Amino acid sequence: MIKIKYCVDVDRSVLISNFEKREWIHVGPEDEWNFYWTSIQTCRCLFNADKNYRLKDNQIINHFPNHYELGRKDLLIRNIRRYRREMLKSGTPIAKCIRGTFLYLDFIPTTYVLPVDYHLFLEEYHRNPSTWIVKPCGKSQGAGIFLIDKLSQLKKWSKKKKYPRNSSITKETYIISRYIENPLLISGKKFDLRLYVLVTSFHPLKAYLFKFGFCRFCSVKYNSHVTDINCLFAHLTNVSVQKEGDDYNSIHGGKWPTKNLKLYLASTRGEERTQKLFDDISWIIIHSLKAVRSVMSHDTHCFECYGYDIIVDQNLKPWLIEVNSSPSLTCTTSSDQLLKSKLIDSIVSVVLPPSGIPNCRWDKNPSPESLVNFDVLIDELQ
Repeated sequence: MIKIKYCVDVDRSVLISNFEKREWIHVGPEDEWNFYWTSIQTCRCLFNADKNYRLKDNQIINHFPNHYELGRKDLLIRNIRRYRREMLKSGTPIAKCIRGTFLYLDFIPTTYVLPVDYHLFLEEYHRNPSTWIVKPCGKSQGAGIFLIDKLSQLKKWSKKKKYPRNSSITKETYIISRYIENPLLISGKKFDLRLYVLVTSFHPLKAYLFKFGFCRFCSVKYNSHVTDINCLFAHLTNVSVQKEGDDYNSIHGGKWPTKNLKLYLASTRGEERTQKLFDDISWIIIHSLKAVRSVMSHDTHCFECYGYDIIVDQNLKPWLIEVNSSPSLTCTTSSDQLLKSKLIDSIVSVVLPPSGIPNCRWDKNPSPESLVNFDVLIDELQ
């Protein structure tokens, strides 16, 4: 029996333990490998045009070459804008607008890319002053995020960010989004949803939703009238932010399974509205993938697991906040360990053909049994 040779440059126990359980053989990146679970940095180097590296038929890797089209905040926004324009031009009913607002494609908060969209942002701010959230495009885990509710705060920050003329330092790109000030609260706390989506192909589009997502809660109660918008423990749900707070609970990690959320909402808002919310979330995911499909590389050696972050408002309207190309596999609790072990096991089951050996020429049609803990989101060949 042929044993798969795997390579990893992400030191996470859920990966290693899963591969060892399958009795795969651990090799280095310079050796002959079949399955490579790599960081996005290594992926960029591997697919660098200057290297002219060609993958063999029996090799698969866990990122698409231009994964950043979906995972980088500014590119996601631009791709969704382009998708909307294309849908409007085609005359499809899903692009229907009412008073300038998309009826079905309004799933991201009003967002601008800084510095290029600064004047457009100013126009919108003067029309409708409110709280805005600023995020660096190339960072994750809550790094560099802050809120503003006065234009002077943004101008003060902008002055600090100015670089000397002829500086070799690359200017960092940011996005600024209208802050969702009416989030759905549970026990007075804000939360978001982390959902895992596996894409095995963009041409045709094939995507699967992992059954076991979870909610990430803030450790401090939310108050829309709170004067200190700098209290990130009430506003940002990122675990990397929350675990620095005094109220962080290391036992459950501020996390709640989505099945608990469904039960809670069914009892407080009704089963019909709860089902509609999760149907709307699936709609968002599918159309975000369609928005990047035309620019994504068609490489049959690739698959990717994306971490989708969704916020739900008080009207049970879901909003796409961002998509992570390399969602954290760090386990902060025992429940985390179990969930992420199931995630990796299910991913491997879906991406491998019936032979059990990676094959980029496989049609990527897993059997129902192979889906394990995934549900089909979209398969354009079915």
